[in-house]
Amino acid sequence: MARAAFDRELETLREQLLRMAGLVESQIDQALQALRTFDRELADQVRGNDQLLNEMFREIRERCFAIISTQQPVARDLRTLMGVQYIAAELERIGDYTVRVARFTTTLAGLPRTPLRAEFGLMGELARQQVCDILDALIEHDQERAREIAAKDDEIDRLYHRVYDDLLQEIGSGVDSDTALRSVTLMLVAHNLERIADRVTNVAEDIVFLETGQVVELG
Repeated sequence: MARAAFDRELETLREQLLRMAGLVESQIDQALQALRTFDRELADQVRGNDQLLNEMFREIRERCFAIISTQQPVARDLRTLMGVQYIAAELERIGDYTVRVARFTTTLAGLPRTPLRAEFGLMGELARQQVCDILDALIEHDQERAREIAAKDDEIDRLYHRVYDDLLQEIGSGVDSDTALRSVTLMLVAHNLERIADRVTNVAEDIVFLETGQVVELG
C-alpha cells in the first residue's frame, strides 16, 4: 500500500473512532437525563443504542486487524493502530456502563419516588465532563491534558465511597423491601458512574501511549 493510501486508511480509522466517541458522549448525556427524571423511555433508548456502539467497535477492530495483517506496519504506524484499538475498547466499555445506568434507572422508575441524593448529580456531571474533556484531548493529540484529566478521578472516587457507605448503612438499619431495593440499585448506579471515570483514566493512558510510545500508569 502506498504511503498516501496508508495515511487515508489511518484517517478513516480516526474518523470512525471519533464518531464512536461522539455516540458514547451522547449515551452518557441521555443516561444521566433519564436518571434525573426517572424517564423509562429515554433509558430504553440508551439501551437500544448499545448495539450500534458495539458494531462501531467491531468495525474499528476489524479494520485495524486487516491493516496490520496485510501491511505489516512498523514503528509509529503500528503504535497508532494499537492505540486506536485500545481507545475503542475503552469507549465500548464506557458505553456498557451507561447502558447499566439506564437499566437501573428503569428499576428505580418502578419504585416509590424519592429525590436523588445530591452526590449522584455531582458524580454524573463529573463523569460526563471527564468524558467530554478526554475526547477533546484525543482530538487535539494533547497528552499533557490527558494526564491532567486522569488526575481528577479522585473526586468521583470520594463521592462514590460516601454514597456507598451511606446506602449500605441505610440497608442495615432495617428498611422495607422497596427502600432496600432502591438503595441497592443506587449503589450499582454509583458504581457504574465511578467506573466510567476509571475508563477515562485508561483512555488518558492510551492517549499518552499514542502520542509518546510510553506505557504509563495514571490511576
